[in-house]
Amino acid sequence: MPLLTLDKVTGGYSEADILSDLSMTVNEGEIVVIVGPNGAGKSTAMKSVFGLLKIRSGKITFQGDEITHDSPDAIVRRGICYVPQTNNIFPTLSVHENLEMGAFVRKDDISDSLAQVYDMFPPLKEKRNQAAGTLSGGQRQMVAMGKALMLDPKLLLVDEPTAGLSPKYMDQIFEIVKQVNDLGIGILMVEQNAKQALGLADRGYVLASGKNRYEDTGANLLANREVAEMFLGG
Repeated sequence: MPLLTLDKVTGGYSEADILSDLSMTVNEGEIVVIVGPNGAGKSTAMKSVFGLLKIRSGKITFQGDEITHDSPDAIVRRGICYVPQTNNIFPTLSVHENLEMGAFVRKDDISDSLAQVYDMFPPLKEKRNQAAGTLSGGQRQMVAMGKALMLDPKLLLVDEPTAGLSPKYMDQIFEIVKQVNDLGIGILMVEQNAKQALGLADRGYVLASGKNRYEDTGANLLANREVAEMFLGG
């Protein structure tokens, strides 16, 4: 049974459909990457999974249970966390307070999760008392990822994690994605740096105008000449 399934999903904002019969799956422990041109519906697909958009038709299931019309709060409690591209931290709170806020639905002891996040992101441990908004772009992204990990998710939705970052931090963020996946967490990621993301991915989807254009392993999509010419810059 796949971890996540989108089955012929059509929907978008109000009455304007962005997605059209979109289907995709994420299996246990996979990294799945969504790429495509601007306006293809990549981030819309991510938001549809997290209950942020209206689904007009089709079905979304998680671990075999339908979540098509669940609220974001209910989806978080099922084990899906979302790291949006922007506004993904509390800038005036300290790094430590951000991580504590990430565990808002938990009632148990979070000390082990805090220790795990600090082990994964050493710069955050050093700056645990510093306001998150004063950190570098790469470190703010670490806070956003760490905050999501505080809920011990089964699936992490990551939207454009390297947007606006320097090449140094891009490499670091991709390494973090791999580390998170190594914990057994499935990842569905939208990424503008398509070549590097597909090189990391188990599987990928290429979207255009809200529809599936290609689906294959990351390696095969990178090797596909038509995909390269149309969507990866040659």
